[in-house]
Amino acid sequence: MDRRELEYFLAIAEHGSFTAAAQALHVAQPSLSHAIRSLENRLGGKVFHRLPHGVALTPAGEALLEPARQVMRDFSTATASVRQVLGLSAGRLDVVAQTTLAVDPLAELVGAFLREHPKVAVTISDPELGTDVTGAVRTGECELGMVDAAERAVDDLESLVLRGREIFAVLPPDSAVAAGRSGLGAGELAALDWVTTPRGTATRAVIEDTVGAKGASPAVAVETAHQAMIVPLVLSGAGATLLPRTMAQDAAARGAAVLPLRPRVVRRGVLFWRPGPLSPAAAEFVRMARVLAEPGRARKRR
Repeated sequence: MDRRELEYFLAIAEHGSFTAAAQALHVAQPSLSHAIRSLENRLGGKVFHRLPHGVALTPAGEALLEPARQVMRDFSTATASVRQVLGLSAGRLDVVAQTTLAVDPLAELVGAFLREHPKVAVTISDPELGTDVTGAVRTGECELGMVDAAERAVDDLESLVLRGREIFAVLPPDSAVAAGRSGLGAGELAALDWVTTPRGTATRAVIEDTVGAKGASPAVAVETAHQAMIVPLVLSGAGATLLPRTMAQDAAARGAAVLPLRPRVVRRGVLFWRPGPLSPAAAEFVRMARVLAEPGRARKRR
């Protein structure tokens, strides 16, 4: 197998057809078909089922998918390493993170990284569910991932615990619960109706862990998969939510009532990656994240 064949294979798997992959790669479709036939001859079996309106991976194609992604990443890492040695300022950084962690602390980390390395191309994806985040790193779709520290799915990966972020209650502007209070305790939280994302998301986990700390179960008024709807729903009076400081401050600027929790609730994110060498861009990003982590909180797990 050569790099071109694997690149074509992955493009077809991603786009679902030879035609769409050829357009994305800006190559002639016959060239694409020839490369895949060559790959299949070398492997001794088909990697795609040819369907009337596209393709589907065969069992052999499914088995090739993750190794092919890793090989392509290794090619990229090797190229970037040479460029780094030659003093070239280039490369790519791809990170997958849950939404709340993408806002804080990932946005600050990426900003600091790009101030020092402005020519590195950064891609951030957001599948939201923690299991999807770890899966994207394990399969090689993304090199770095970020989830809430409460996730237990990163034990087999290298990881770094990031600085803490305080969680605040965000309530409708005219909330009677917020009137005259300097903070909210477990009793007040248990009495609220909640606006939240589905189970398995970071926002939902924070609400369930915080409200459920005293044995209560949060009363969910609205469940939405759209993180961007959370604050507008709160502002419209649909219920309350819990958000990290940066997002809570944005909500307050839009009119929401924002109160600290009593006792304070601090959550931490985990930056993680597959064991083995990282690309120069990812290695530098991890180094910077380690420097910015609170003293004594950085660690490495396998």
